[in-house]
Amino acid sequence: MQTTFTDAQLKDPATARSNEILRSCVHCGFCTATCPTYQVLGDELDSPRGRIYLIKDMLENDRPADAKTVKHIDRCLSCLACMTTCPSGVHYMHLVDHARAHIEKTYTRPPFERMLRWTLARILPYPTRFRLALIAAKIGRPFAFLMPDARLKAMLEMAPKTIPPVSRNDDPQVFRATGDKKMRVALMTGCAQKALNTDINDATIRLLRRLGCEVVVAEGMGCCGALVHHMGKEDESHAAAAKNISAWMAEFRGSGLDAVVINTSGCGTTVKDYGHMFRNDPLAEDAAKVSELAMDVSELLTKLDIPQGGEQGIRVAYHAACSLQHGQQIKTYPKDLLKKVGFEVVEPRDAHLCCGSAGTYNLMQPKISKELKARKVATLEERSPDIIAAGNIGCMMQIGSGTDVPMVHTVELVDWATGGPQPPALRQGNVPILR
Repeated sequence: MQTTFTDAQLKDPATARSNEILRSCVHCGFCTATCPTYQVLGDELDSPRGRIYLIKDMLENDRPADAKTVKHIDRCLSCLACMTTCPSGVHYMHLVDHARAHIEKTYTRPPFERMLRWTLARILPYPTRFRLALIAAKIGRPFAFLMPDARLKAMLEMAPKTIPPVSRNDDPQVFRATGDKKMRVALMTGCAQKALNTDINDATIRLLRRLGCEVVVAEGMGCCGALVHHMGKEDESHAAAAKNISAWMAEFRGSGLDAVVINTSGCGTTVKDYGHMFRNDPLAEDAAKVSELAMDVSELLTKLDIPQGGEQGIRVAYHAACSLQHGQQIKTYPKDLLKKVGFEVVEPRDAHLCCGSAGTYNLMQPKISKELKARKVATLEERSPDIIAAGNIGCMMQIGSGTDVPMVHTVELVDWATGGPQPPALRQGNVPILR
C-alpha cells in the first residue's frame, strides 16, 4: 500500500512504525475471511482491511479522529486473527494500538461513554476495587433489566454467581520447589483474575512446584497494562508495565529468573510486547529482557518433565484463546499437554474465531459480543464435551456464562491429572472421575 507521510510526520516513532505496517499491506482481503466482526456485521469497514484504510486516512492527514472512524475501530476485538491469516505479515496489532492512542488524544467521546471508560480503567486493573465492584454488581444483578443502557446491563450480568475469597498465594512471596530445583520463575498473578478465579494461580503454583520450579510472586508487580492499553490510554498502560518490568528485573538481577510465567494469555501477549512498547524509552533494555523471559504457562510446561498419563476417559473441548493462538502463535502446546496426561481433546468448528470477550469488549460492545459468544458456545457444545478448557480468564468467564458444561483453565486439568486436587469448578455436576 502506498503512503504519503511527510518527513516531519515520520520523525514520530509511532507514525514511522505505522507507515511500515501500512506499506506491507497489499489489500488482498484474506483477513476478511477470519475477522469475527466482519462475519457478524458484513461491513467492509468492520474488517481489518476496512479499518486499515480508515487508520491510514486519519494518520496520513494528521487529523483528529471522527465519529465514523472511532465507531469501526471500537468494534475491533483485537483478536488478531487477521495477523495469522495475512500472507504479507501486516502487524495489525501495532497499527490498531497506534490508532487507539490517536483516538484517545484527539477525539472527545460522549459524556456517558467517557464515564464508562473512566470507570472501567479505574476498577478492572485493581483486584480489590474489582472485587468490591463484583459484589455490588451481584447485588444489582436482579435489576439488570431496568438498566437503560446495554453496557450497564452487561456490567451487572458479568458478576459471577460466587466471588472467591482472596487467595494468600497471590501475595508477594517465594514458593520452594517440592523436589530438586530445576528452574526459578516469576508468576504473573494478574489483576482481574485474582478477583474472578483464584483457582488458576493456586493450581499453577502447585503444578510448577511439583515439577521442580521455585515460584516467585514478585513485590511490586500488578496489572500488565493491557486493559487500558486497548483503550488507547498509553500513559496509564506504560506506567503499569514499567512497575512490572522493575519488579521482575529486580528478581532477575537478584536471585535470578529463568522465566516470567503467565497463565492469562491476554496478559502474555502484552508482556511479550513490552520490548516494542518501550523501544524508545530508558527502560528499553529491561523491557526487552522481560519480553524475552515471558512465557505462557503451556510453553514452560512443555520444557518440564510432565509424566505421561493413561487414558482418563474424560472428553475435553479445548477453546483456543485468540491472544494465545493469534497473539502469541501458540497453537499446539495446551492440546499436547492435555493429551499427554490422558484427556481426550476435541476442538470446535471455526476454532480461530473469537468468543467475544476481548478484555472490556463484552462490556462496551455487548450486542456483538453476545452473538460471538452464542456461536462459540454452540460449536463447543456440539462436540459433547465433559469439560471445556481454555488458557485465558476472559474467555472462561465469557463462555462459562453461556453453557452448563464446566469451564476450567488448562493448567487446572494438568495439575489434577498429575496429582493435584480436582478443580473446584468440576465438583458440581456429572464430570467423570480420573482413572
